[in-house]
Amino acid sequence: MKCPKCQSVDSKVIESRDVANGESTRRRRECDSCAARFTTYERVERPNLIVVKKDNVREVFNRDKILCGIERASEKTSISAPQREDMVARIERKLYDLGKPEVRAGEIGEMVMEELIGADEVAYVRFASVYRQFTSIKSFEDGLDALKARKKN
Repeated sequence: MKCPKCQSVDSKVIESRDVANGESTRRRRECDSCAARFTTYERVERPNLIVVKKDNVREVFNRDKILCGIERASEKTSISAPQREDMVARIERKLYDLGKPEVRAGEIGEMVMEELIGADEVAYVRFASVYRQFTSIKSFEDGLDALKARKKN
């Protein structure tokens, strides 16, 4: 692994830790040449998954888009960064477990909402308002009613 400071390829691992429920490994490294410390992440490489958007445009799956959406929805809530990372890891695992080369964007959105509803209601409503494209107070109320109905069950 190249040192980001001096570009030397000689470094040693100081600490390793599993993150995202064992889906990746975080490693703290120290450069043998300049003693700079840096962090690397190791994750299993999976085959490309294609996401089919509403307009049938296809693009390669990008986990960072899911993380970004969850981060925006969960701003100023009780959801921590490790919890968000775990949510993304669970969603990614579910997508690959489907065993399909292509997945519809709507399926991903539903999985995100499933994760958020269990974690924080405010984050769920924020995400749902964008994902479901609430265009009126009535549609927003309908979304809240659906949330209330789920909570009763």
